[in-house]
Amino acid sequence: MQRGRVIELLAQGLLARGWHVACAESCTGGGIAAAMTDLAGSSAWFDRAFVTYSNQAKQEMLGVSGETLARHGAVSRETVVEMAAGALARSAAQLSVAVSGIAGPGGGTPDKPVGTVWFAWATEGAGAEPVCQRFDGDRAQVRAAAVDYALAGLLERVS
Repeated sequence: MQRGRVIELLAQGLLARGWHVACAESCTGGGIAAAMTDLAGSSAWFDRAFVTYSNQAKQEMLGVSGETLARHGAVSRETVVEMAAGALARSAAQLSVAVSGIAGPGGGTPDKPVGTVWFAWATEGAGAEPVCQRFDGDRAQVRAAAVDYALAGLLERVS
């Protein structure tokens, strides 16, 4: 489904529930927030975004534990779960998405190759739902695929 259509349907679902959304982004660098706010009227359902590229920002802005980052790394299930929970706790949103990954071209390892992206969606009063995906392509393609996947996951949770 085309990105613009996904966002329109997401907006309708959020408005129908009376919900707002927040996002915690690392490898997407604000791309999820930019995509959502491309839709006129998004202030009725979009609360805020946290672009937490560094580990320090993840800790300061979202409350991600230094121990989690040291033990599991920024690109991990544990980190995105804490990011998603932190975005909810530090916003007026009822739904959040968190993304952390390795967009490349460098930075990959055998365990976490370039294109590895962790996502977590959290709703108020429920736990976060983490998922790992591996996207092919160059840096721009990995980031665009991550944005689209995050948006589709948000839509799934309000549909």
